[in-house]
Amino acid sequence: MRDVISALVGKSVRQVARLRGGGSALPGLVVEKMDPGFLGRVLGRLPYGVVAVSGTNGKTTTTKMIVEMLEAEGLRVFTNRTGSNFSRGVVAAAVAEGSLRGRLDADIAVLELDEAHAMFFIDRVPPRFTLLLNVLRDQLDRFGEIDTTAKLLQRIADATTEGLVVNREDRLIRTIGDLTRARTAAVDVREFGLSADLLATFPSDDDFHAGSVSAVAGGVAVADADVTLIELGDHEAVFRVEGSDYRTPLKLEGLYNTFNAAAALAVVRQILVAGPLPGREARVTVTPDTAEIVAALAQVRPAFGRGEQLELDGQPLELVLVKNPAGFRLGLASFAADGVAAMIAINDQYADGRDMSWLWDVDFTSLQSGGVDTVSGTRAWDMALRLEHDEVPVVAVEENLGRALTEFRARTMGQPRRIYCTYTAMLELRRALAEVTDVEDIW
Repeated sequence: MRDVISALVGKSVRQVARLRGGGSALPGLVVEKMDPGFLGRVLGRLPYGVVAVSGTNGKTTTTKMIVEMLEAEGLRVFTNRTGSNFSRGVVAAAVAEGSLRGRLDADIAVLELDEAHAMFFIDRVPPRFTLLLNVLRDQLDRFGEIDTTAKLLQRIADATTEGLVVNREDRLIRTIGDLTRARTAAVDVREFGLSADLLATFPSDDDFHAGSVSAVAGGVAVADADVTLIELGDHEAVFRVEGSDYRTPLKLEGLYNTFNAAAALAVVRQILVAGPLPGREARVTVTPDTAEIVAALAQVRPAFGRGEQLELDGQPLELVLVKNPAGFRLGLASFAADGVAAMIAINDQYADGRDMSWLWDVDFTSLQSGGVDTVSGTRAWDMALRLEHDEVPVVAVEENLGRALTEFRARTMGQPRRIYCTYTAMLELRRALAEVTDVEDIW
């Protein structure tokens, strides 16, 4: 009966919020306050349990990859598709997709979790599987230095009951895997990683600030990870799994998305090998087939704003989310600057991080030849100053994102366009773009 009451209240709040144009997380906030145990009960019935995805960069796209690969294998997946990765966002998604009895029509939950707010989630719902992607210097006003973020991710790993996948090339994440192995044999710890040839392409935060890239284990040759990215091409990659190489085309954009695809492969294989929980009736049991899983990966498109490509005035327009030095660096490296009109939109709302000093740790010299047409957002002048320091020419600075987009569009007719933007700037730009072109619903 309690589930029925909570679901009914949540759905009612959701309807009122939608009529008033309110936020998607409001029903979750109400239900969480009224019934703190709701989420644990709802997700506790799923036969394959809960998968948590966390880390600094890549959570949204990697979660999308995992979801779509599992769905291709026939599993019904519950996930926080709006990208709201606080616990109230997950509750809101459960309310929206659940029945009036508080039941989800799903076999498994795959959830993107904010590093800090995951603490509230794991107290209510211990994940069966966890994927930890990376620790990068991000949102200094929230987390301080990276050791703080690592401690939060360690707590998620400690709460995990059966399977953990970690990034072998990130020192702090690799240490979490090692500590988990030492702590318990009950958790299957797996790794995703890079071939030695690709290490320099994907620096960790340590490497980024040291100015050089060091190989795992101090340069000593190491065995392949459970899934190893060994080759990169133009929308193509080769992954090594259990000694076999799988070459596949990719619809994903950006270098980091390709590396995170290795993470997604490792997690999906771990889930399918484990199968449903003992004593839970499963609608479907899947025999893992790596070739099938890789084929499903080839069909995954970028999540919104993560190398997302729209069409505007008959030309491509790419939206590239940036939120920390390494992420911006890889964004610049992932897309050729020549022949593309560029705009940079930097906001400093809570979801972006208030402290934008990290912009000074990014090398923008690759933009020197083509310049930047427009700089916008609440921190537009900070961004413009940073570009001036790297001798990158800027045509216009306009803090108002709506006006900036209109002027950018008018000045760059007939050209491909690319916008590098922080999270809230991306959301505002997508709303404005939806009025003039086709924009997919937020995944």
